[in-house]
Amino acid sequence: MRIDIITVLPELLEGPFAHSILKRAEEKGIAEVHVHQLRKYGVGKHQQVDDYQYGGGAGMVMQCGPLVDCIEDLQKERSYDAILYMTPDGKRYNQSDANQLSMLGNIMIICGHYKGIDQRVRDHWITHEYSIGDYVLSGGELAAAVISDSIIRLIPGVLNDETSALTDSFQDDLLAPPVYTRPEDFRGHKVPEVLTSGNFKEIELWREKQALKRTQERRPDLLSD
Repeated sequence: MRIDIITVLPELLEGPFAHSILKRAEEKGIAEVHVHQLRKYGVGKHQQVDDYQYGGGAGMVMQCGPLVDCIEDLQKERSYDAILYMTPDGKRYNQSDANQLSMLGNIMIICGHYKGIDQRVRDHWITHEYSIGDYVLSGGELAAAVISDSIIRLIPGVLNDETSALTDSFQDDLLAPPVYTRPEDFRGHKVPEVLTSGNFKEIELWREKQALKRTQERRPDLLSD
């Protein structure tokens, strides 16, 4: 898989892709992430990529020209299965979206800034619009990193134990059950006895019940859906 991210602040994305699972995925040749500086397509000596919005109002808007030039330059090199735009008014991103995107080949992500991007880019070039929560960030870079992480970790061969991703929260519309590790007794707080019983059928049943209980307590909306 290849992910291309278009941004005016590539520095914000240096850290997330230089460590841990994402770095290992690149080293294994399973996934690659390329970050593109939008200002290379900016207008004039100041490489302007934004302008005042028509109709007045506070906040600048990212222009069509630089964005579309960058998108189309990348499209000359390869075809893209999806072009994502990170925006607070997009579809609330969830695990099902991550699962679907992880099966694609090439993905492009547009990071918004200022007051957003010209609507014409959204209407004619963007294929998916996502929000990672009901709040506003200064730009789409952190959201793009979140989306990339959630996608890449699902690709076969990225995690050492591929079954781990299949038991994550939200995979079956339930939150994950509690997990424990050694020591079995920590300051009088003991691991549930069933987990040390060796009875895997009972353990699996316990985990299913705990997942349902946790979801009912913390995210009942998932059950209503």
